Amino acid sequence: MVAKFLVVPVEGSHWVNMDILIKALHGQGHSSDVIRTYNSWFVKENSTYYNSITIPNTKGIDKEFVEDMLFKMINYERGKSQISAIQLYLHVFKAIHKNILNIFESEDILKTLKEKQYDLMLTDLAWGAGILLAHELKLPMVYNVRWTTTGEGHFDIAPSPMSYIPVTGSGNTDKINFFQQVKNAFSCLLMDIQNSRFNLPLYQSLCDKYFHSHVHFHELLQRAYIFFMRVDFVFEFPRRTITNIIYFQCKPAKALPQDLEDFMQSSGEYGVISMSLRTFIIDLPDDFTAEIAAAFAQLPQKVIWRYTEKKPSTLGNNTAMVDWMPQNDLLGHPKTKAFIAHGGTNGFQEALYHGILVVGIPFFFDQYDNLLRLQDKGGAKILSIATLNKNTLHAAIQKVIIEPSYRLSMQRLSHLHRDKPVKPLNSTLFWIEFVMRHKGPAHLHTESYKLPWYSYYSVDVAVTLFAVILIFTLSIFLTVRYLCVKCCYRKRKTE
Repeated sequence: MVAKFLVVPVEGSHWVNMDILIKALHGQGHSSDVIRTYNSWFVKENSTYYNSITIPNTKGIDKEFVEDMLFKMINYERGKSQISAIQLYLHVFKAIHKNILNIFESEDILKTLKEKQYDLMLTDLAWGAGILLAHELKLPMVYNVRWTTTGEGHFDIAPSPMSYIPVTGSGNTDKINFFQQVKNAFSCLLMDIQNSRFNLPLYQSLCDKYFHSHVHFHELLQRAYIFFMRVDFVFEFPRRTITNIIYFQCKPAKALPQDLEDFMQSSGEYGVISMSLRTFIIDLPDDFTAEIAAAFAQLPQKVIWRYTEKKPSTLGNNTAMVDWMPQNDLLGHPKTKAFIAHGGTNGFQEALYHGILVVGIPFFFDQYDNLLRLQDKGGAKILSIATLNKNTLHAAIQKVIIEPSYRLSMQRLSHLHRDKPVKPLNSTLFWIEFVMRHKGPAHLHTESYKLPWYSYYSVDVAVTLFAVILIFTLSIFLTVRYLCVKCCYRKRKTE
């Protein structure tokens, strides 16, 4: 069965992951139309395996937007700026809102999309455009997801007790004592305030404007037939899940280009350290890169560093700076000893798959939480932006390479991660085609998203049982009291 997909992706590393799925679907004979903004720097307008639909926009999440946001975040973490993460996220939300408006305000674009008669919507939940479009076009949805518009994907669809499931941004693991539970509850409250005051009102205003008044965005979000979650429980802390979540991982490494292979082999017994901040983190302050380069210059290993901007003055002879590198293939090379990363989903998954030690430098979004999970399992060491200098970075690299516990932990995690009965990409393709064959597998859908919160948490049942017990107890008490009074009255009358 050949199908037509409408794909609404997210920029940056999210697109890298979505691109793999689109290529695989093309290989199966399916066709895909990908929605992109005119200034997108990852989703190309011309491709051999998908057709693009370009949305005009005046301001989007483009290269300049991300560079500005990154510099403000780094300066905030290093105490050089007063702008907070919340203010930066508000800028992101406004840009997303503008992009969605540009789609729905264009009659030509909506008409074209309706005429194409797609079979399925494939979208990334970090932005909500795909959810709204799927409702407008009446398409079944499949999500490629790690984070949703409101936070970590599981929190929107699966039971998430705060007693052992760490809330994003809390800094907790799944081993939580009483005081950490209090911190977890406080983090959950902050997340709820952020969602109720900023995220959901933004999307709900679009629902109210373009749909009927009874359409609720959060219910639309939960209506997808399959959630492809970009983690597994080797990495993620064990937790409850539901029937329509499918977990998948990255792919094996391929052979390197000859120039890179020569560089790897020239490293001798010490090997190579790879550093890449991948897609969103493009340009860094000069003093920041100077500290990184100075740390690399002290190492006996060779270093390959993906960085396209100005070369630091402290760059050592052992360090090669490149505009591009095949990250997954480098991490799969036997000469690679460690990976310096920001903690994006793709990077840590690739390191986990190949068993490569990680030194993490988280900047924003999910990066700290990702690295925290890997550090808790013994495979990573985290450095903060505020404390990073040539000495702390050099010490962290040396620690993960020299101490055997890091290597043994990462090898164990890698073996567990790769021990699967079916190749993850094949499993993903099966479930996408399963949704198409059966016009949406309703038997995998829980009814939980239709319940009000008091029914979901059985508050109404608890209140009813409490009322019944209270009435029963009061009835017994009043009956006994009545009998006692009656007996006393008769006794006094007899006397």
